[in-house]
Amino acid sequence: MTVAIDRATGRRRGDRAPKPGRVQRLRRGYQKHWYAYAMIAPVVIVLGVLVLYPLAYGFYLTLTDANSLNSARTIGVNHIDATYKFIGFDNYADILWGDTAYDRFWSHFIWTIVWTALCVTLHYTIGLGLALLLNQKLRGRTFYRMVLILPWAVPTFVTVFGWRFMLADGGIINSFLETLHLPTPLWLEDTFWQRFAAIMVNTWCGVPFMMLSLLGGLQSIDSALYEAAEMDGASAWQRFRHVTLPGLRSVSSTVVLLGVIWTFNQFAIIFLLFGTTAPDAQILVTWSYYLGFGQQPRDFAQSAAYGILLLAVLIVFTSFYRRWLNRNDQQLAI
Repeated sequence: MTVAIDRATGRRRGDRAPKPGRVQRLRRGYQKHWYAYAMIAPVVIVLGVLVLYPLAYGFYLTLTDANSLNSARTIGVNHIDATYKFIGFDNYADILWGDTAYDRFWSHFIWTIVWTALCVTLHYTIGLGLALLLNQKLRGRTFYRMVLILPWAVPTFVTVFGWRFMLADGGIINSFLETLHLPTPLWLEDTFWQRFAAIMVNTWCGVPFMMLSLLGGLQSIDSALYEAAEMDGASAWQRFRHVTLPGLRSVSSTVVLLGVIWTFNQFAIIFLLFGTTAPDAQILVTWSYYLGFGQQPRDFAQSAAYGILLLAVLIVFTSFYRRWLNRNDQQLAI
């Protein structure tokens, strides 16, 4: 048996070349794709300046006792240096396990979870119902679509201020209830009705997006599947359950995840509807704003800690949600 040997390298022919190191692979990748790196560099820089730096600085503030009294500030021509101290993870311990942890964090956390679950559920169910109707061959379907998308097209602050006027004590809603001799709730004063009003307004603003997304998903389902199911004697409910819902699976998983993230961090509706006058109706993001900018002294450290906790909750939820979806996809594939 003879073995051919390359005289230049001294290796036997057929042997695999050694695997290049990480630095060499990076160098080759850069030489091959330098144009792509050059194109995305501005985006990376902008994200670093607008997202990564504030996030890193906010996390640093959570490890201090920074507030409006000991932070660096300029009064007239006089500059006052910062005097806050590094205190480690004391802010997180105080928020989660301190003497006032329930009033300052857990009560708002529970309400935020309830708020998110109810709003996303209403967005999806109402949006799916409207999408199913608009997917039918109706006269004036284009007009209905235009009308139903208006709450999403109108700027949020205009919508919320309109609802605020209607929900006031002398607003059109209470006036209408009075004509029917029904009780007139204190929409903007009582805690229960404040929360009810917030969910109602957020549902009004969020349903159009869900409706459009699901309508697009419905139109992508092959009509032959419905025809085959109908020929097999499937009822309307069976067609919906075994054809429509599986066909909407990819769209539904995406819009539900986006809905949870957006609703969990929904600042505009709560703040514009109540400002800082409804402490029990504040979700975590608006309560964090109140701590940092709505009270005196302004507690920057605790406000930043709330922001980091919000981010952690969403990261954990997203990871578990994606894992659950992947597991269900694998089971369906089997």
